[in-house]
Amino acid sequence: MTKTSWSRFSKLALACLFVLSVASVPAAAVSVGDTNVTSDAEVGTQVTATVTLTELYQNPTLESWTLAGSTELTDVTWTVSYYDQTGAKVSQKSFDGQSFSGAEVSASEGTSKVEVRITGTVPKVEQYSYEPPQSFVVMALEQTRTGGSSNAIENWTATHYTQESREARKAIADAETAVSQVNSQKAERILGNAIEAYNGEEFALAIDLAKQAQEQAQQTQQSNQLMQYALYGVGALVVIGLAVGGFLYWRSQQQGHDKLG
Repeated sequence: MTKTSWSRFSKLALACLFVLSVASVPAAAVSVGDTNVTSDAEVGTQVTATVTLTELYQNPTLESWTLAGSTELTDVTWTVSYYDQTGAKVSQKSFDGQSFSGAEVSASEGTSKVEVRITGTVPKVEQYSYEPPQSFVVMALEQTRTGGSSNAIENWTATHYTQESREARKAIADAETAVSQVNSQKAERILGNAIEAYNGEEFALAIDLAKQAQEQAQQTQQSNQLMQYALYGVGALVVIGLAVGGFLYWRSQQQGHDKLG
């Protein structure tokens, strides 16, 4: 086999392996329709999220499967509602706890749409992080086939906060805006300290440092403006000096011509 032929064979083999690998991955036989899931929430408050699943049997060989769900909310209640092709609710199941399984979905029962509703309490933040923001899983849904194989349908996350952490985050964000507009290593250093304080849950200190960083940035900006105005003034004086000098030179030349005349 020539080198060229071997290269073509290798490419063909890789292509075949890729196709086989894709084919071996179970494709989700469910589409996600309307969703109503919060993007952020305060720790300790109760939230409700709703997700609608449609096109439940995209895989022709999968006309019966089991829905499972999990969450990081606490004090949780799940409600799974089944609808037929006319949009009428035909049945409903309820589950308690941070996870559930056993919600059967079957074409033979006439189910064409499933709505999953969860109500629970936003959990406390285990580890604060300014970037990326701390988040938790509101809802994660999974499709399980007969025999145990399963694949994720989708999961939804949200950031969570306390009033103190939100105030600190806003103060830091305001400081970031101010610091980004100037070149001040001191302001950047103070801002970095504010972020470290936030990550360490020292929110009062983070707010104080963020304000210091913002003030330092504003002072630097004012100093830069004063310097710019001073340079404009010097430039104006130079222009005036040149103009006066030129005028005096011109006058002296005119006077010289008058004497010669």
